[in-house]
Amino acid sequence: MENNIKVTCKDGIIKAELTGRLDASTAPELQNALKEVIDQPIHDLVFLTKDLEYISSAGLRVIIFTKQKLGVDTKVYLIGAQDTVLEVVKMSGLDNFMIIQDEY
Repeated sequence: MENNIKVTCKDGIIKAELTGRLDASTAPELQNALKEVIDQPIHDLVFLTKDLEYISSAGLRVIIFTKQKLGVDTKVYLIGAQDTVLEVVKMSGLDNFMIIQDEY
């Protein structure tokens, strides 16, 4: 599967649609795309991950740093994650601050 990152921002909601792998080679692309949209008030940060097959610590770092920049009032959603991605998120403890759902 091809790696693809698509980030949109509308009405205080950032949606990041992730496909393939989010690892050391693709995490900078996500980080740069998010930097372009986090300069406005954001209340939801939504990661659409139904087609994400793998996430590494580099990908997790981008999520953590973005959440830190947006502040405590921003909710982080992980939507449609496959079991392999969920396992990594849970092992890292990030499921404690993310809202994990099948749909947004």
